[in-house]
Amino acid sequence: MLYQLHEMQRSLLSPLMQWADASSKLFTNPVSPLAHTPFAQRIAAGYELMYRLGKDYEKPAFDIDTTVVNGADVGIIEQVEVNKPFCRLIHFKKDLSESAIAALKQPKVLLVAPLSGHHSTLLRDTVRGLLTDHDVYITDWTDARMVPATVGPFHLDDYIFYVQEFIRLLAPDLHVISVCQPTVPVLAAISLMATAKDPAMPKTMTMMGGPIDPRRSPTAVNNLATEKKFSWFENTVIYSVPPNYPGYGRKVYPGFLQHAGFIAMNPGRHAQSHREFYAHLVAGDDDPAEGHRKFYDEYNAVLDMPAEYYLDTIKTVFQEFSLPMGTWMVGGQLVRPQDITNVALFTVEGELDDISGAGQTQAAHDLCSGIPAEMQQDFVAPGAGHYGIFSGRRWREVICPKIGEFIKLHG
Repeated sequence: MLYQLHEMQRSLLSPLMQWADASSKLFTNPVSPLAHTPFAQRIAAGYELMYRLGKDYEKPAFDIDTTVVNGADVGIIEQVEVNKPFCRLIHFKKDLSESAIAALKQPKVLLVAPLSGHHSTLLRDTVRGLLTDHDVYITDWTDARMVPATVGPFHLDDYIFYVQEFIRLLAPDLHVISVCQPTVPVLAAISLMATAKDPAMPKTMTMMGGPIDPRRSPTAVNNLATEKKFSWFENTVIYSVPPNYPGYGRKVYPGFLQHAGFIAMNPGRHAQSHREFYAHLVAGDDDPAEGHRKFYDEYNAVLDMPAEYYLDTIKTVFQEFSLPMGTWMVGGQLVRPQDITNVALFTVEGELDDISGAGQTQAAHDLCSGIPAEMQQDFVAPGAGHYGIFSGRRWREVICPKIGEFIKLHG
């Protein structure tokens, strides 16, 4: 019922938000008489703030058209390599001849994006940073409300099988990077391949800010998962997709609930950000105002997760700690990270990460005891929060170059 109420509210607010948007433009457009009235800037700022607080945010585009290779601008073609019901594998292909691409000898990278509420476009900056020196592919997870219920369920095991399929497709000479949530299923996927002596093993795996062992330095996210019983999640946060979407009837963890959780973690910070946005609009400071718009266009765009996948993750990762406990069974096979011997491991954490606490990602080194010490590396980014390890200045200037060096060393 909550999902239906949310949709009703969204429908009722839509005309009001369109009016607020139009009114804001009336008070800023130089050809409008209203733009030249007293307090026009303040009125326009108020209307735009209202519009942005109440509007519906759609999935943004990656908007990556070019990159720089060897000092020259090169066009980028966004190409769908695999289209599965719950995920598209996207290739950011350089607009060069096949011979020119081959001559670059750029390492192939599979960037596994999180399926944890936001769209994969959240990793836009990650992709941009990697594109200069790498051939980049990314998992673009589908909003579950857009997948017809007739397709069937999607479990955490299915996520792992998707990752394995993509690895086999792109092998050999592949490097896998996982950010946040996928560090756990990616490690499971590669562990199972190692146990089966799969010849399509990647060269390296880089794991960034993920809950490999959530028992270490638990955060508010971890505490919520352990304080509530599993039945609470089943009965409180799972809803059916309403009739106005292709996924009508599918059980999901709605994106609007996840978004509310994101905001609740730092309500004061978001309130201050909106106050500053209003002040920038009034003062005519276009650059910081545009930065605010871009951030929240991404941050407020959320997707629904399949209920079975979300509940599997809660139980397996955050309540039973199946990976570090050595009890995780996938498709009847035990997940054994110690069986990995020929894949170099690089873990990256943010010093100030309040989502995946200190040591949670580093735990991968203890689990992957079969990897030689000279093939293991760890880095804690000073002053970086969770988003700072894959987006922003620290990512571009510090972390991305380190990952590039690691890939080159073990490629």
